[in-house]
Amino acid sequence: ASSPDEEWPEAEKAEKLARGAALKWASGVFYRPEKLEGLGHYRRRETQRNSSIQSRLKSTVQSYLEGVSAGLEQLRSAAQEVQSVCQDLGAARWALLDSADHFQGLQQMRELMEEHVQLASVVQVLPQIFSVHEVFSHILQLLRGQHLLEAHVELMMVEQLRDDILSQLHLRGLSSAQTTVLSYFSGLQDLNESLAKQLWDIVGSSLRLVREDPVLFVTAVRIIEREEKIDDALLLEATFLPPGRPKGWRQKFYQVLQDTITGARFHPPRMDAEGPGLAKHLAALQKDVVSELRVVKDLMVQCVPAHYNILSVCTATYHQALSSHLQEILREDLDKQGLFLLLEWALRVYHSPEMMGHPDLLPEVDVSALDPLMSSELVDQTERRYVMKVKASVVEWMQRTLDVEFKEWFKEEEPETDHQGFFQSALPAIVMQMLNENIQVASLITDSLQQKIYNMALEELEAFLGRLREALVQCGKEHQQDRAVPKYYISHLLAVLNNNLALSNSVSSLHPDTACREVPASLQAALDRMQKKATQLLLEELLLDLQPLCLQLPSRKWLSGSQLVGSMCEVIDKYAKDFSRVRKPVFTLLLAESELLVANQYLRALLQRKMVCKSREERGQLCHRLLQDATQLRELFCSLGLDQSQQSLEAVFALRELISLKDPALLSLEVLGFITKYPDVSDEHVSALLDIRGDVSREVRHVVLEMMAQHPQVLPEGYRPIFSTILVPVQELPFCLRKGKCA
Repeated sequence: ASSPDEEWPEAEKAEKLARGAALKWASGVFYRPEKLEGLGHYRRRETQRNSSIQSRLKSTVQSYLEGVSAGLEQLRSAAQEVQSVCQDLGAARWALLDSADHFQGLQQMRELMEEHVQLASVVQVLPQIFSVHEVFSHILQLLRGQHLLEAHVELMMVEQLRDDILSQLHLRGLSSAQTTVLSYFSGLQDLNESLAKQLWDIVGSSLRLVREDPVLFVTAVRIIEREEKIDDALLLEATFLPPGRPKGWRQKFYQVLQDTITGARFHPPRMDAEGPGLAKHLAALQKDVVSELRVVKDLMVQCVPAHYNILSVCTATYHQALSSHLQEILREDLDKQGLFLLLEWALRVYHSPEMMGHPDLLPEVDVSALDPLMSSELVDQTERRYVMKVKASVVEWMQRTLDVEFKEWFKEEEPETDHQGFFQSALPAIVMQMLNENIQVASLITDSLQQKIYNMALEELEAFLGRLREALVQCGKEHQQDRAVPKYYISHLLAVLNNNLALSNSVSSLHPDTACREVPASLQAALDRMQKKATQLLLEELLLDLQPLCLQLPSRKWLSGSQLVGSMCEVIDKYAKDFSRVRKPVFTLLLAESELLVANQYLRALLQRKMVCKSREERGQLCHRLLQDATQLRELFCSLGLDQSQQSLEAVFALRELISLKDPALLSLEVLGFITKYPDVSDEHVSALLDIRGDVSREVRHVVLEMMAQHPQVLPEGYRPIFSTILVPVQELPFCLRKGKCA
């Protein structure tokens, strides 16, 4: 046998721990000799404590032992009862096995009972079955009297009877009998169709009925909801679905309502697609849609269940119907007014407080969640069609304006003047007003349409300037044939320049964005070409009057002191007075171009090799004449308002310096300075100048030309050519024998 310590190792461990704890406690209390006096007190206290603990342990153990004893007694009793039950079950099992043969006979009794129950059920419904046709007649009378609720109740009872019979036959697999039942109840189909027809007639007149007689409309909705509940119940069972189910009358309700809305307003007879006809049609649509939606919102919503969302359905229906209707109208060949009306109506009026944003419709009616009435592609396509129509109208009006302007040029009267005395015509005002009005009208629709019209306006203005320039050229050709036609040719050219300046100043105001006033480069180029052509024709007139005088340059008579340049000044002054009828920028340009023309013609006459100085005295006389002429001309243009720094007559003074040079050997240096200042001077020009001097040897000429070859010139940016337009006649060479050298 094992020792108690081996059987209970935990007890030994607990005892050791207790002894250790006691020893630790004692050493802590009695670590001094004088503490030993209280030893008896501590012994008595611990003895009492141990006694108390032992008594509590004994009590606890005693209660545990009593519970164990009671549990053992209950287990013994339960075991006896289980054994008794097992014996009873075994006896019952043997009894059932002995009675199994008797149960087979009860099956026939059960079948007979079921058949009896079915026959009893049939006997109960036989009166109803025999009265079906009588009920059919009564239902028909109720329908004719518009007692729809009563008719529908009886109709549901007959349908329920038929469906119960068909369900029983279906469960028994008697499909042949189903045909007989359906034939017997065939009148149901006609009654259903008659009821449905009345219901859809009521729904089709719903907008009128909810105002005049809402009871009839509510009755139709109640019947539809009854049928929906029957459909839902049958679909939920999913065992047998009677013929004609589900009826789906709620969906049919929506379809009839939508067809009524669409058919009543959006399939009108073909109307006038231009102007007032379309405007009246759109105004009528606007009025009717708002009125009918107010009826739906205020009256119809109260007549149908909330889950119908009838206001949202009607709003979406009107929206889609309008969208389709607008597309149908757009298939017509609308004029620009019709296209504008349609765009304005779809993009502005439709969402405005006058229609879908009407205070009586908000906030329940909200079309913002729906697709746009016109898609972005359709809007863009319609805008382009509108732009093309406007373009055709603009081209037509511009051509009429141009025709009137062309006729004005040939009238026997001067063009009109403004309050400052500048020549002008109504052309710029007419053109700009027409373009600006179209751009402003387009701004009422969309920014994209306004931008399209603006781009078209600039393109057509550019094309118009081209046609105006062609007309001006034609007028110039007729004037060349007879300078008396037109009578006031110069005045009208000046008016054209003022008109062109007015157009140039007004173009920037057409831009939709006030912060962006830049004129496109191509249009600016067209304006510049127009100005250049009118300026050219004016200068040609000036040239025609100056040429007879220039032909007399140079000559001995001129050299001896004639009033040739004085006459030229009179011609120039006369034209300058005419030029004063144009505004300042163009006037300055005309002065500068006229001065360049005079300088060019003067130099051209000198370089024609008509005169060669025979002596130093003649060169001095020539230089004096050149100085007087150039000074007189320069002072004239300065008095007219052209600054000396802008004049080209300085070339005459520079040419005089070349001629007045006393030592021909210094010509190469002088010519170098001359070509540096006037880089468009050619060898031919210098040779002609050397010929005028009359004292330049072949060697000096060769040195000068060689120097020019070694110092080729490049025209600086912004340089105004003077000599490049002057052609010098080729010097006649002495006759040479073939293969021989010239003397």
